[in-house]
Amino acid sequence: MRLGVRWTLHGDGRTPAPGAVVRPDERLSWPRTVGLGAQHVVAMFGASFVSPVLMGLDPNLAIMMSGIATAIFLLATKGRVPSYLGCSLSFVGVAAAIRATGGTSATVTGAVFVVGVVLFFAGLAVQRFGARIIHAAMPPIVTGAVVMLIGFNLAPVTASTYWPQDQWTALLVMLFTGLAVVCLRGFWSRIAIFLGLIFGYGLSWLLDRVFGKIHSVHGGAAAVDHWRLDLSGVGRADWIGLPTFHAPSFEWSAILVALPVVIALIAENAGHVKAVGEMTGTDLDDKLGTAIAADGAASMLSTAVGGPPNTTYSENIGVMAATRVYSTAAYWAAAGFALLFGVCPKFGAVVAAIPGGVLGGITVILYGMIGLLGAQIWINAKVDLRNPLNLVPAAAGIIIGIGNVTLKFTDTFQLSGIALGTIVVITGYHVLRALAPAHLKQQEPLLDSGTSSYEQAQEEQA
Repeated sequence: MRLGVRWTLHGDGRTPAPGAVVRPDERLSWPRTVGLGAQHVVAMFGASFVSPVLMGLDPNLAIMMSGIATAIFLLATKGRVPSYLGCSLSFVGVAAAIRATGGTSATVTGAVFVVGVVLFFAGLAVQRFGARIIHAAMPPIVTGAVVMLIGFNLAPVTASTYWPQDQWTALLVMLFTGLAVVCLRGFWSRIAIFLGLIFGYGLSWLLDRVFGKIHSVHGGAAAVDHWRLDLSGVGRADWIGLPTFHAPSFEWSAILVALPVVIALIAENAGHVKAVGEMTGTDLDDKLGTAIAADGAASMLSTAVGGPPNTTYSENIGVMAATRVYSTAAYWAAAGFALLFGVCPKFGAVVAAIPGGVLGGITVILYGMIGLLGAQIWINAKVDLRNPLNLVPAAAGIIIGIGNVTLKFTDTFQLSGIALGTIVVITGYHVLRALAPAHLKQQEPLLDSGTSSYEQAQEEQA
């Protein structure tokens, strides 16, 4: 069986020829390939390390499992879909909601493990029946609304947890990161989050030296005097060692909160496969189901040992677009680097020491961007929000998700926020569509052309 681990040398092995690209089954010279792998690690670094910190999980374990997840993905797709799998930001809101009700790290990883299982079987279903089953159940109006409410549900986390720890550092980091995203070009704009972290680290250290300790909320409800940047844990950490593992714990209430994220992960994978196919000029629709299933399997493995779930990273698509190198050999190199970082506890301690004010500034932009991805889905699909069939379920679900509205059934079971908002959007849309007059149903097809056009072409040829 071909596993996609053999590559032919592209040209002279130095740079792509003018107008040419290095295809997934090609590579440059090994030193250049390893260098590109390191560049991919830097590109995913900001989000992939910030995510587990925000979820309260071990960043060392997260980066190590991201390397293993990337290897699983590359093997499953047989080297046809170049991708790096890092910790998904879509689960940050889920983790916050579960912890707000007394859940532990084991509860978080248990809930997310179930999401991985569902994602895996969704991928198998897509592989068997085609992408149209996904789009029939979750048309763009539904997918966009769920992604939006997941992102905007995080707003209180920034406002009440991170920003108050050091509001002025948060403001400056927000401004710097925003400028980096907009004003920098190429690769540098793709690592804007990482640059924002470095800026925030340096700024916090400088403010500590100039003004001393800050009096603010830190690790609890009461305001105390504390250093903005506390590196004491870095000195105590070993250079070499395994991360902390733990088994998942399963609670229905936590699982129901986490399940809606499946929709966001399917959308992320579909968008990734579409983007890579367009950039390489290769039809990859037949790999969509495999990619989704591989992501689910990798997330199951990661959460089974206490790590976060994984998803394909758009930051790395940017690196490929900038370098014109789509070689999966570079991603194997990136996976190797991730494994090395994962067994360095001192490195993880540096990440865990990120000041709260720095996270406040970054998450203002990051959480907002997650939410607005939902609007981007609507725009790309030309969703008509003037149609009440689209407007009503999306409006209701988004407000429920953002406002964390609660529906209480018993003293021990309730639905709220992300879970309730998602149920309202999905069931609301399909029930209203079944009851709506014919003129409201005259919409664009429920199929997204980015993942179904190949299937339609095949049918027309048959």
